[in-house]
Amino acid sequence: MRTSVALVITALGLVLGPAGCAETTTQANALPPLEAVESVELSRYLGTWYEIASYPQKFQEGCTATTANYSQGKGDNIVVLNRCRKGGLDGKEDEAKGRARVVDTTTNAKLEVSFFRPFWGDYWIIDLDPEYQWAVVGHPGRDYLWILARTPALDPGVYDGILQRLEDEHQYDLSRLNKTLQPIEP
Repeated sequence: MRTSVALVITALGLVLGPAGCAETTTQANALPPLEAVESVELSRYLGTWYEIASYPQKFQEGCTATTANYSQGKGDNIVVLNRCRKGGLDGKEDEAKGRARVVDTTTNAKLEVSFFRPFWGDYWIIDLDPEYQWAVVGHPGRDYLWILARTPALDPGVYDGILQRLEDEHQYDLSRLNKTLQPIEP
């Protein structure tokens, strides 16, 4: 099964995972509800994103050079194409195709993704650069987290600012966050 990339985890884990678990991280820790950003211009969000860091997931095990590409599909659907290299930067490419849909049309910040119909998983944009150069995607239960950028690396100051907001404003457990190995651009 080719299900190793970030949003596949969202689709499977968020739909199947919490159903089989007693409670989410948010419930277990009595955290306040997660907030999404106020507004997302979907046309600016489309395109390729590099995974900078994420919470490790079984389905993403062994992935490096992880990317997600979003493009306009039919109607209101967004086409999702996730790719990674298994076992190292020179490893075999793995890909997963899916779709996304906006569930909060007031902000466009709350979406759902599906890689295996009829299952849908929450995909909330919880932090976003005004210039759309980086984004943070979370889940209302705080069990999933991805830091994305338009380039394979983020300026350390920008990355540290994201981490600070994740901890202070969104109350994410940063001890679970792993950086994603990406190729270095020449």
